[in-house]
Amino acid sequence: MYQKKQMKKKIKIIVVSLLSVLLILISIVFIKDERNLTFFEKITKDGSLFVSNIVLSPINYIKDKIKESNDKKDLYEKYKELETKVESYESLFALKEEKEKELAELKKVLELNALLSDKKVMNAVVVNRNLDYWHDTITINKGSHDGIIEGMPVVVSEGLIGRISSVSNFNSTVKLLTSPTNYKISVKIDNGDDYIFGLLSRYDEEANQYLIEGISQTIKITDGALVTTTGMGNIFPSGIVIGKVIGSKPDSYDLTRIIEVKPSVDFDDFSVVTILKRNVDL
Repeated sequence: MYQKKQMKKKIKIIVVSLLSVLLILISIVFIKDERNLTFFEKITKDGSLFVSNIVLSPINYIKDKIKESNDKKDLYEKYKELETKVESYESLFALKEEKEKELAELKKVLELNALLSDKKVMNAVVVNRNLDYWHDTITINKGSHDGIIEGMPVVVSEGLIGRISSVSNFNSTVKLLTSPTNYKISVKIDNGDDYIFGLLSRYDEEANQYLIEGISQTIKITDGALVTTTGMGNIFPSGIVIGKVIGSKPDSYDLTRIIEVKPSVDFDDFSVVTILKRNVDL
């Protein structure tokens, strides 16, 4: 039994030695490319390459797939990183635009305050605006504690937006000129050499225009004429801008003309307002 094991061991050593010698010889033969290969060498070389291709092809395929998967993973990670940077840039850009808009609006408020230096004014921030009543009212952060009372006019740099309709200690409600239940306002139209007086009766939300009633059919008013408050009725001071004339049409009885006025204020785009603090008769 022991002799058989020794014999097998010797045979293995001999086989391994022969294979090693054979591989060395084959390597030497392959290295010497200057001489012509024998028929046996050609068969051996071709066979070795064939076997090598069979063995290595699946391995190379797997390696390529692993590399492709890693490349895709790296590309996806770079894409997500870039996406995060883009989102961050967009957020910063939006914040920058918002701050620039706020600064521009505050600059307009300061310019307006300078123009109204002969009047007592107070600036306020819009703190609430109901989407269901967008053109009706806004809430501002000044109230009776700040000396605000009902009836005070509220303006922005572009013109009149409304007046204080109710007051609490630290907040007030402003009824806008665009409100469906608006009060009638005495206005004047600068028609060149003279003023044409009329009554701003309502706001047409669909057409985004005010309507002035009571204008004689015989009076010609040019488009672009400036419309301002008259100061009559002790509601608004004289000279606050309302808008500009954009057209006219006859009333339902064809007796007078209705003047169409484009508002000077963009009622969708303000967040800071100015209150004219003056005594009012309610």
